[in-house]
Amino acid sequence: MVSALDGAARRTRRWSWMVLPLALVGVLVPEPASAHPFGAPQRIDVAGDGDHGVRVRWIVGGTDDLTMLGIALGVLGEDRVLLDGAVTYEPADARALGEAPEFATYLTDRIAVTQDGQPCTGAVDVADDLAADGAEVLFTCPAPVSTVIVTSRMLTDLHEAYRTFASGPDGQKAVYDGAHESAQWHLPAGTATGPRAPSARTTPATATDRSARQLLLIGAVLLAAAAAVTGAFWYRRRRRLRRAAGDRTSATTSADPAQRENPQPKEMS
Repeated sequence: MVSALDGAARRTRRWSWMVLPLALVGVLVPEPASAHPFGAPQRIDVAGDGDHGVRVRWIVGGTDDLTMLGIALGVLGEDRVLLDGAVTYEPADARALGEAPEFATYLTDRIAVTQDGQPCTGAVDVADDLAADGAEVLFTCPAPVSTVIVTSRMLTDLHEAYRTFASGPDGQKAVYDGAHESAQWHLPAGTATGPRAPSARTTPATATDRSARQLLLIGAVLLAAAAAVTGAFWYRRRRRLRRAAGDRTSATTSADPAQRENPQPKEMS
């Protein structure tokens, strides 16, 4: 029984010290930059503009998403990525992204409007404060606007979990995500958006899938360390019990050496 427990303790301690460095590697080794889709959602406002126009205004959810998009488009350098794969937003990021032609191309590629199956042509207008006021795409459709299909795939190329909350005239609303990229909007001809109104500055997203993963790995580290300590404790305890048992046996034998050397003969019946 003691031998079996010793073997189990040795195996527990061996596996614990193998798991511990692997878990530490998972926590400490940096990953490539990852997107942050689990914070505040993006927004788009849909409105008509004259007889043939449709305005779609996009506002980012978290300002660090602008930094991630800038890196993905090559506008910002990859050295902006921290060792743990995260990024820190700086106001200059919004300015650099808003002035980059790559961003304008991205907007017209990820946001589209069609009328009766025909695409409407879009022109980009970026606000001076991209982080707060967003960017607009003004679409011109071939016929007077009544019902159009608005497609939004903003940031879902960075991560499929990104969502966009959309609103339009007369309380119309829609939610865009990786599985729902298009929605129908009713825009009576002749309606127009007013001047661009500044929006409240959004809070950067802070909860990420990597954060959850790191917590799990830290838990694995703690469990491995606890298993190692427990295994070592039981190993030392069993060694002490075996030593104590050996000492008792030696003491009994040495107390009566004559009995061990000259055993009494059995009586004859």
